[in-house]
Amino acid sequence: VQLQAFGGGLVQAGNSLRLSCVASGRTFITADMAWFRQTPGKEREFVVADMWGGGSTYYADSVKGRFTISRDNAKNTVYLQMNSLNPEDTAVYYCAAVRPFSSGSDYSPRKYEYWGQGTQVTVSS
Repeated sequence: VQLQAFGGGLVQAGNSLRLSCVASGRTFITADMAWFRQTPGKEREFVVADMWGGGSTYYADSVKGRFTISRDNAKNTVYLQMNSLNPEDTAVYYCAAVRPFSSGSDYSPRKYEYWGQGTQVTVSS
């Protein structure tokens, strides 16, 4: 699976952005997908995961109620709709994928085998 993330940009606080992650390969349909984000000098932070294997979706507390993950299997694309953005959301956002029922914590970047190149999101106050 190859992933390409895009859709980042510069927005003012309170506004919205939608990130897209396009995947190659038929295995996308049954892949567990996630978004992480990272700021300079910090570890990659969990944002949201959509587990095809378990049929569950998990959000980080910091984005719950503001961010929504969704998939379009026909387009091999997973989206991250981000509303009510604030400056603390500023980061490089990465999409990630792994085969379902893989071992490891759904919240840990170490679980995920495939990564997109990252897209910068900057929220100004």
